[in-house]
Amino acid sequence: MKTKLRLAGLALASLVPGVDLAAASEDLLQDAGSWLQVVGEGSLQAIDPSLEKSRIWLEGQSRWDGDWNHWYQGMARVALGYSLSDRATIWAGYTWLPTQNIGKASSSQQDVWPGFRYVWPTEFGTLTFRTLVESNFLPRNGDEVRIRPRQMIRFMHPLGFEPRLSLIAWDEVFVRVNSTPAGGQSGFDQNRAFAGLGWTFNPNFRTELGYLNQYLDDATHTDNTLHHLIMGSVFINF
Repeated sequence: MKTKLRLAGLALASLVPGVDLAAASEDLLQDAGSWLQVVGEGSLQAIDPSLEKSRIWLEGQSRWDGDWNHWYQGMARVALGYSLSDRATIWAGYTWLPTQNIGKASSSQQDVWPGFRYVWPTEFGTLTFRTLVESNFLPRNGDEVRIRPRQMIRFMHPLGFEPRLSLIAWDEVFVRVNSTPAGGQSGFDQNRAFAGLGWTFNPNFRTELGYLNQYLDDATHTDNTLHHLIMGSVFINF
């Protein structure tokens, strides 16, 4: 089983730009776990009709590793947005990331970021492009800030025989712009690739379940980690 996971990891690593495949074959560490998330998004017009184009984004996550034996990270995110059109939204947000890695002291990272999202309906499904540019305030030193852009491309395809059921696939790449002692050397940081199914109960409530592959580069671009994750999500529109 470990050999099969290793080969699968190397195949996925070969698709990630900037990854040294020779180094990955020597130092690739693998692990299994799960992520759960709840995301709520809606207009602020309930507060004031003049805020119809203003939006709020609320999100929480809980993450396990160590073959599902260890809770290692939570995530809370809040952002305010403005709809430029029915497809484009700009955001300004904050993320809190408490972490307890095995064998290490607990830490707490805070991020602030601007973001942009564009939704593009097509005859084949819906494409979503999301860009965040994080300023990571790292736990080792509050004055140490890592700049880390992240780009997601997501595709959702409703199935013809049951339109409430959809195929979901997305990929997100993270890059470190600057080198920091706690945040590592500049360059490629990680890649997340997801494939699964979604079920839309109604326009305000949707769930998704699938496989998430997270490929992580370490601080010096020498050791690599591949997480095989089951990811479940709940999306609420209001």
